Amino acid sequence: MAGCREMEMTNGSKGGLEFNPMKEYMILSTAQQIAVAVLCTLMGLLSALENMAVLYLILSSHRLRRKPSYLLISSLAGADFLASVIFACNFVIFHVFHGVDSKAVFLLKIGSVTMTFTASVGSLLLTAVDRYLCLCYPPTYKALVTRGRALVALCVMWVLSALISYLPLMGWTCCPSPCSELFPLIPNDYLLGWLLFIAILFSGIIYTYGYVLWKAHQHVASLAEHQDRQVPGISRMRLDVRLAKTLGLVLAVLLVCWFPALALMGHSLVTTLSDRVKEAFAFCSMLCLVNSMVNPIIYALRSGEIRSAAQHCLIGWKKYLQGRGSEGKEEPPRSSVTETEADVKTTTGPGSRTPGCSNC
Repeated sequence: MAGCREMEMTNGSKGGLEFNPMKEYMILSTAQQIAVAVLCTLMGLLSALENMAVLYLILSSHRLRRKPSYLLISSLAGADFLASVIFACNFVIFHVFHGVDSKAVFLLKIGSVTMTFTASVGSLLLTAVDRYLCLCYPPTYKALVTRGRALVALCVMWVLSALISYLPLMGWTCCPSPCSELFPLIPNDYLLGWLLFIAILFSGIIYTYGYVLWKAHQHVASLAEHQDRQVPGISRMRLDVRLAKTLGLVLAVLLVCWFPALALMGHSLVTTLSDRVKEAFAFCSMLCLVNSMVNPIIYALRSGEIRSAAQHCLIGWKKYLQGRGSEGKEEPPRSSVTETEADVKTTTGPGSRTPGCSNC
């Protein structure tokens, strides 16, 4: 409650622009500030570039952006892009430059960070459900997962993420409620509610991917039994096993990146934290940025269709640069038929997938 009295006194002077109670959360040493600045800048920039590339490849391809699976991946890339930029900038400004904002501006910033990471986890859950349906109901997958349903699910997820994340900005702040020891102005009861919501999302992701891994384990045993024979469904089993390897990597990265920060948030609800623990939390929270950096590699760059689209873009840019370098030279006219044939060869190359479950 002492912090609440300081907050009330501060908010009553100069419109609350000098928000002194926030200084209690700026506990990093000079060496730690330098490390945070370097790590956040590098990871944030790399993550933003990766996710921006994925967004460009999907949205610039008429074929990819009409597929529900790639709409979900584009939502994940968009959320991770925003998370990379917003989190990295605000984290460095707060912990390194000790930027002080008014109450409303700070709550807007922390709400934006919360929304982007919440939307990222929500997009992961929708992608998990999509791959679960793709694996378990291949004959009816295209009828179950349509573009319209994918858009509706994404809209609901983003609206729900924004509503939950901006509750503190709408008035759910601490004082007289106990304040969080990790986040200025955020009450412990709100933090508990957000942790429960994230736990539900993670439970859904772990359940769906866990089921896929369990089914793939069964298929490994079947493949061992029928190794020298061709039996119906053997190609589908091999596809399940390959998918399971990707999903195992997904779960490992997800838990490694998120569990430390979530565990410390939960720990802060039941005990008083030392400065050492708060410093550890500052670095653990940057692991969520690592997750946003790794997601494009796992979900997008492992997709044959996105790799094919990337090759097509690189070929187009190379021809464009060669054309600019040879300006003034006459070139033989190219017919539209030739260009179309080149496009068909690119899109139907070894990276393309069969319809129905495009990114499995």
